[in-house]
Amino acid sequence: MKINHQYKFLVGLFSLLLLVSCNKKAAETEKEEEHHDESGVVELTPMQVKSAQIVFGNFEKKNLSEVITANGYTKLPPQNQADVSVFLGGIIKTIAVIEGQFVKKGQTLATFQSLEFNNIRLEKAKLTEELQQAKVSKDFLELEFARQKELSDENVTAKKTFQKINSELESIKNKIKNTENQIIILEQNLSLGGNESTSILSIAAPISGYITEVKIKIGSSISANNTLFSIVDNSKMHVDLLVYEKDLFRIKVGQSVRFVLTNQGNQEIIGRIFSVGKSFQNESKSVAVHADINNSTIGLIPGMYVNALIDIGKNDVETLPIDAIAKAEGKEFIFIQESDEKHEAGEKHEENEKENTDTGVHFKRIEVKTGTTQLGFVQVTSLQEIPAGAKIVTKGAYYLQATMSNAEGDDEHGH
Repeated sequence: MKINHQYKFLVGLFSLLLLVSCNKKAAETEKEEEHHDESGVVELTPMQVKSAQIVFGNFEKKNLSEVITANGYTKLPPQNQADVSVFLGGIIKTIAVIEGQFVKKGQTLATFQSLEFNNIRLEKAKLTEELQQAKVSKDFLELEFARQKELSDENVTAKKTFQKINSELESIKNKIKNTENQIIILEQNLSLGGNESTSILSIAAPISGYITEVKIKIGSSISANNTLFSIVDNSKMHVDLLVYEKDLFRIKVGQSVRFVLTNQGNQEIIGRIFSVGKSFQNESKSVAVHADINNSTIGLIPGMYVNALIDIGKNDVETLPIDAIAKAEGKEFIFIQESDEKHEAGEKHEENEKENTDTGVHFKRIEVKTGTTQLGFVQVTSLQEIPAGAKIVTKGAYYLQATMSNAEGDDEHGH
């Protein structure tokens, strides 16, 4: 009987332990279910958000379907480019600018000394003296002409003398006129040097812009018409796009154009067509289409390669940058920053939380469907409700997806 009682006691004890174990497992299962209820949510510290370079944004309305794609280059009109030269030879004395420097129209770029300029000054001085002498001779001949005319009228002297004086007067008048014209030309040449009282001449910028080339050094010997500096004014930059024959009939002046610089992080530029070419470019069967650039404050230089979309319709759709889309399990997702209010209650019971620890940033995964992709943007249709005003992750979605996948992998390994 005693053995029977011990047996019953052991059976009861085992049943009690089994019941406690089952309750513990049930609690763990319930906790796991709560964890899975939070699936699709990933938490990062503010430091992780910064390190991952996560960028927030929102949907943008763009036309991705009724467009014509084209490639081309940034270009400057000739009136916004300048090659600086001099009108006579000399020796460079000073250089006041360097490549890449901005200069204003009329600003001194360099100075040079010119013997030719001195010769022009001497020639002007010589002609000026001759002009004064000719004017004195003219005054004398005019008086003699008047006297001989009076005598000729009274038949006191021969008409032959009068005709000679008249001829000399006309000759001196022509000489004065020609000398004055020569002096004017010399003065125009001297004015190009800026100051005819010195042999040191300035080389001035003909336009405002940036110095792209400096082709001289101190002591360089220069001659007329050689290019010394090159200047470009990028404020009037436009884009030349090549449009093929099959699309040409749909291109019109005034249509909106969106450009992307392939080497500038796919930054979008807005423009408008102002001219359509009237001939084919070489043998490519394409026509040059010229478009102004609206946001011209960005750093553009001539010759940059661009991809462009020419809007020929108005079918605007909701779009996001391609970097906003993450793929997993054969599906496509975006991430939004979730309000911390629903997470605060669960965090209050954590006893070991450090006082100075930054609050975590929570991101929720939203399933979407994508459509047309153009110039770094993709059409996006959300398959789940997105709260109004939600901050969408436009860059860094793959990092968030990888973080979530790693966390789920660790959970499975722990089980």
